Amino acid sequence: MGFIDIFSQQLVNGIVLGSFYALVALGYTMVFGVVKLLNFAHGDLYMVGGFAGFLILSFLSPFIGPGWFGVAVSMVFAMIAVGILGVVIERVAYAPMLSAPRLSILITALAVSLVLQNGMLTITKGQYVPFGSALGFGGVNLGSLFISYNQMILVGVSIALMAGLEIFVSRTQYGRAMRAVSVDKDMSRLLGINVNRVIAGTFFLGTGLAAAAGTMAGAYYGSLWYFMGFLIGLKAFTAAVIGGIGSIPGAMLGGLILGLLESFGTQLPGVGSEWKDVFSFSVLILVLVFKPTGLLGKPEQERM
Repeated sequence: MGFIDIFSQQLVNGIVLGSFYALVALGYTMVFGVVKLLNFAHGDLYMVGGFAGFLILSFLSPFIGPGWFGVAVSMVFAMIAVGILGVVIERVAYAPMLSAPRLSILITALAVSLVLQNGMLTITKGQYVPFGSALGFGGVNLGSLFISYNQMILVGVSIALMAGLEIFVSRTQYGRAMRAVSVDKDMSRLLGINVNRVIAGTFFLGTGLAAAAGTMAGAYYGSLWYFMGFLIGLKAFTAAVIGGIGSIPGAMLGGLILGLLESFGTQLPGVGSEWKDVFSFSVLILVLVFKPTGLLGKPEQERM
């Protein structure tokens, strides 16, 4: 394969990988923007979303089939189920800690992560679980470049979800309430905004997007594992920081950039696939050194 062929194929691979990172990073950045909480259980909610989609698809596939229509329906139900789980976690574990020191709520988030992870470990006995979808292997050949229909659908669904979230946050009354709460919770209460409801809605949307990514990842890669959320959680957090944590467009941009960097980075001399994580986190360090707020992030100003 020539340089152009390798470049084109890695570009496609990077966009597909970046779409997963971006969807999970959006949950990180939404929760941090509104609550100022680094929800380190978010990657495990992605994992739970994958298993929820698998269970729903297993139940519905005799009626709607295991193809993309069945996966899409399962993804919607998984988003709702995991979104509700995210709200329950916020109400039980995080809401009582919002006025506590940030270290306390951070430890709580790590505890929630371990509960979800070890709970799924107990259920699955640590085994890989086949997702059970039947998506086929068809695609389009553009010269020596091959783009599968699965890749096109994944990227299309990811773009639609991200665009829908951006429109919701920027154009709707609830989205304006979310932005107001992210700026000043006390003033929002004085203006009649139900801050607790807005925070719960933020967790519902963020965890729902993680569940969508988990279901699509299970369908695309063909299997699920209880530990699958750990690394992608770190990568999504990295993407959110690169783009500017707290910025929704920044999370999208950061996810895409990280996916492309990983894809192209493995083609550099001396940087194989086993070095891709080292390469990714090295880029994070460079971004934090030269632009600590991220590419689209803005420095916070303390209000007196």
